[in-house]
Amino acid sequence: MKLAFSTNAYTRFSLEQALEGIAAAGFTGVEVLADVPHLWPDAVDAREVAAIRRRLERLKLQVSNVNANCSFGYWKDAPPEPYFEPSLISPNLRHREDRIRLILKTLELAKELGSANISITSGRMLGGMPPDRAARQFIESIEPILDCADRLQMDVGVECEPGLFVEYVEELRQWIDRLNHPRLGANLDVGHCQVIGEDIPQAIDRLRGRIWNLHVEDIPGRKHYHLVPGHGTMNWPVLINALRAIEYNRFMTVELYTCTQDPRAAAVESYRFLSQQAGRT
Repeated sequence: MKLAFSTNAYTRFSLEQALEGIAAAGFTGVEVLADVPHLWPDAVDAREVAAIRRRLERLKLQVSNVNANCSFGYWKDAPPEPYFEPSLISPNLRHREDRIRLILKTLELAKELGSANISITSGRMLGGMPPDRAARQFIESIEPILDCADRLQMDVGVECEPGLFVEYVEELRQWIDRLNHPRLGANLDVGHCQVIGEDIPQAIDRLRGRIWNLHVEDIPGRKHYHLVPGHGTMNWPVLINALRAIEYNRFMTVELYTCTQDPRAAAVESYRFLSQQAGRT
């Protein structure tokens, strides 16, 4: 089982400090946040990317994913809904165009860093963007992204998120089938499956062959709050067995953006727990 840890737990630290801490915890993979303060596409240059690549090589870290789910770096004065805006289905044309531009840049950066994939989200259905219009807009917005991914030979994983337009695994499966593009798949967050009441083994099987990266965390019941693995109600043996059943061979990436106060301790405990779980099943 390949284990990675996301730098979005280290937003109080530089990317360099995050990489050092994640490697020291024992992980062989890292998810890089394509946002402030780590790898904001509009601020990073070729020299910085080369330095990051050298550090990854020195630390023997593979990039499990480049996370372009959110764009806090876009806003000088954050709006009421800053998490997923600008989005691919924003009712604001300029915001949609900027979101596409940022994702295209992220694909280029991810390629440079040796990642096989990036993750994105659909965005929320804000006022003026009901489901039928959102569906049409989603198709229009994602087409140039998939064209670029094809050219770069990169995979694009859509992450289902409670409250977003693409919210459920079955919805994402339908979009994968509808768009019929070999580079489109899932950045599957199994904690989100638990929150919205999906059967995790069924969800994993439904996306068989199209899971480019797996986000894991523990969850308290069905409350959407990311906990260090082992601190919630996630059934880890069932999860790991389900992954083995589909012969999943990409990364299991721990995502703990809730642990910014002490990400080092969260990383160490997560690695210890997941290594033990993988060895028991």
